[in-house]
Amino acid sequence: MGSERRYWYEDGLDPEELEFQRLYGPVLPATRAEAKEFFGGLGLPWWIAGGWSIEAFTGVSRPHDDLDVSFWRRNVPQLVEHSKGRYHVWSAGSAGIHPLSVEKPEVPDTADQVWLREHALAPWRYDVVLNPDRDGRWVFRRDPSLDFDLDEVTWIADDGIRYLNPEMAICYKAKADRPKDRQDLANTLPLLSAARRTWLADMVHHLHPDHVWLDQIR
Repeated sequence: MGSERRYWYEDGLDPEELEFQRLYGPVLPATRAEAKEFFGGLGLPWWIAGGWSIEAFTGVSRPHDDLDVSFWRRNVPQLVEHSKGRYHVWSAGSAGIHPLSVEKPEVPDTADQVWLREHALAPWRYDVVLNPDRDGRWVFRRDPSLDFDLDEVTWIADDGIRYLNPEMAICYKAKADRPKDRQDLANTLPLLSAARRTWLADMVHHLHPDHVWLDQIR
């Protein structure tokens, strides 16, 4: 998506995404500026992960299919309240999608995301990953035994938005190893300090001992 915006019926949508949008409805991802305006008004920690966090760090542009916003799972009730009159909030997970309300904002254990849209005929604007925390510390979903202070794994860019650190974003991408993930790896590695590169190599080895990226990272 060269411009942050695309509908399901436009040319170039990959088959998997097309099938998803035919089932659940069209997607029109919010821009980073829109996310800053909306989530900034929430008054709670939130950050952007995925490919956009890599682009913010490297300054290298590439097409993006979505905007990976994340915040604490325990703050969903506040998000539902904040969204009232602007967006409908749905939980999304292996058991399907379900509407949340101010009266019933609880997210099922089977769901790790919430989706936001203005109404049933409008496209989805946000797909928010719900990050667990442990006493206010960021829990690594790839290995929940590990937790970090939020400032250890995120940084604030000149645009005023908090982003996931590039080495952590690459760790998440290692599992899928898609062409866009390999592109992000190639753009990121030359800009990482020796310490961050060592951390990345150690963590990828911890998660995926035989990963094909390890030689490149080292």
